[in-house]
Amino acid sequence: MAPLLDSALPRPMLTRSEPQLFVTDLESACDFFTRTLGFTIGFVYGDPPYYAQVIRDGARINLRHVDSPVIDPKRRERESLLSASITLETADELKSLFEEFRAAGVDFAQPLHREPWGASTFTVRDPDGNLLLFASPSA
Repeated sequence: MAPLLDSALPRPMLTRSEPQLFVTDLESACDFFTRTLGFTIGFVYGDPPYYAQVIRDGARINLRHVDSPVIDPKRRERESLLSASITLETADELKSLFEEFRAAGVDFAQPLHREPWGASTFTVRDPDGNLLLFASPSA
């Protein structure tokens, strides 16, 4: 039986999500996110470093070093298995971000386009092959 919630208490509000990406070279991943995608380093942890967080505005992504890929790279590409999804406020902001990333030489797995459900999206591939979806809200 599910526990009963006290109706006098406010409903808990989820305020942030922090996807974790698995990377084989933490320093290279941090460089990609900061130099290419415009994130800043929130922290780097470990000796030697094996965990880090990158931040851009309200988006936070955790980077975890692994010695070999966790997800089969061929399957990830074939099935477009996303590692993270980040939503912007408007389609105009999304287009501006796409142009910023294109000028920075980002490897796009999928260019800016409109989805059948009304959202605009594009997908970036990081140096480890992680697929990062950037989206506008559905129209």
